[in-house]
Parts: sequence; C-alpha cells; structure tokens
Amino acid sequence: MIFLFISIILFNLIAFQKNKIASMNAMFSIWIFTIAFQNVFDVMVEFKYHGYWYFDKGIDWLGVLAHTLLIPPVNILFLSWFPFVSDLKRKVIYIASWTVGVIIYEALVLLPEPWGYFHLGWWHLWYELIVVPILLLILLVYYKWIGKLEVILLESYKYNKQ
Repeated sequence: MIFLFISIILFNLIAFQKNKIASMNAMFSIWIFTIAFQNVFDVMVEFKYHGYWYFDKGIDWLGVLAHTLLIPPVNILFLSWFPFVSDLKRKVIYIASWTVGVIIYEALVLLPEPWGYFHLGWWHLWYELIVVPILLLILLVYYKWIGKLEVILLESYKYNKQ
C-alpha cells in the first residue's frame, strides 16, 4: 500500500510537470480513455477470471485509486516522451523499455503489505511481455486518433467562424 501512495504522488507530480501533450483536451481524453480501458481489461482478468487483484479479491475501494490516479499519469508520461519522429528501431526500444519498467514496478508491488498491494492468481509477470506492448500500442493509436480529431474540429471551427 505504501508503494501505491508514493507512486500516485510521484507519477502525478512528474506527469503534470513534464507533460508534453499539446492540449488539455487531449490529456483529459487520455486520462478518461485509460480509466475506461483499464477497467474493461481488469473486469475480465481480475473479476471474471481471477488472474490478479489489487489488495483483496473482489471489488475494493483502494483498487479504484490504482485505476484512476496511478495508471493515467503513467500513460501521459509514456506519450509525452514517445519518440514520434524517430525511426522504428528507436520506437521499439522505447516500448520495450517501458514494458520492462512496468514489469519491474509490478514485481515491486507484489511485495507483502504494507509495501505492496498487487496479488497474482494464475497470471504471471512474464505475460506482461506480451500484454503491455499491445496495450501501449493501443494507447498510441488512440492518441494519434485524438490528435487527428482535434485538427479536424479546429479546422471546422475556423471554417464556421468565417
């Protein structure tokens, strides 16, 4: 639990200070998308199949903190530092580095209480080698889509204002 509170404070401070996402609308959209997508994923793996859980099996209020205040700023940091204008090799290395970082973090939060808060059922950390890159790629596609929508809406606004 100690890691959860430290992580929430640390990741939120860094995300809001080092954020390079162009608009507040995009950042808010990423935040909401992360919460929704994480909840859909966790409803399946955590509650339906009992692969892992936060704190206790079943629904718990402290688990809501991880969903709403921990994961969204991490995704904002991932997107803020993503090398969009680099070659494919650099992008692959970036995603691989974040995947390793997520696995290390999850290994740390598996520590017993009061430090840790994450528990594994049948889920294994090595599954993250497959799942995390896919989730990060989905996040990237969503972010690019939001960027295109913002451009279209801005052009439409300018056109209608004339």
